Amino acid sequence: MSLYGNRGVHGQTVDAIARRVLSGALPEGATLDLSALQEELGVSLTALRESLKVLAAKGLVDARQKRGTYVRQRADWNLLDPDVLRWQFSAEADAGLLRSLDEVRGIIEPAAVRLAATRRTDDDLARLDAALEAMSSADDSRSAVDADLAFHRALLDATHNELLERMQTVLESALAARDQLVHGTDDASDDPVPSHQAVLDGVRAQDPDTAEAAMRALLDKAISDEERLRSEMERR
Repeated sequence: MSLYGNRGVHGQTVDAIARRVLSGALPEGATLDLSALQEELGVSLTALRESLKVLAAKGLVDARQKRGTYVRQRADWNLLDPDVLRWQFSAEADAGLLRSLDEVRGIIEPAAVRLAATRRTDDDLARLDAALEAMSSADDSRSAVDADLAFHRALLDATHNELLERMQTVLESALAARDQLVHGTDDASDDPVPSHQAVLDGVRAQDPDTAEAAMRALLDKAISDEERLRSEMERR
């Protein structure tokens, strides 16, 4: 999903600058001191400029004669870009953005699972079964997150709708952020398998109503878990 995470000096430079922009350390409208950044990050001017081209393509920065390179307004940022989403969540736990992503999931996934229930193939069911088995056997947070992402990815693929399949990048960012919140605490969360199994049962039975109802229940539970864990963390 990520294009630039931990990918050599170039990727690290892109990450370092992006996190500063998304966290507000480099605020909107700020002009970047390229010489200072070059020295601080220990990279060549060429490498720095190449990294800024990546961020410019994502709407985070721009360059103008006499003004130099500057941070663009948030309204210009490509917030649906998977790297931008990842950088924003890693820079700061943004409850507002997570809430927006939850709402997007609530619009897309119940409708998508209805299509999956009518169009799924045996191969789709095999992928969903494998993801659920991985979820059941996960013994660490990374495995649990990977299994959850694989399950929801397989559901979108089971719609056999190319545009819905492309929504994986946005939904996976929401899931990864949510899973990091849930699995990154010491609080024991409920077993996720039954709620996902209910969705799979509806898809397997080719019952759109049952599949949609199970997905809505799963999403409602996910949101309540997020709110509970966030409240607990704020009280600490």
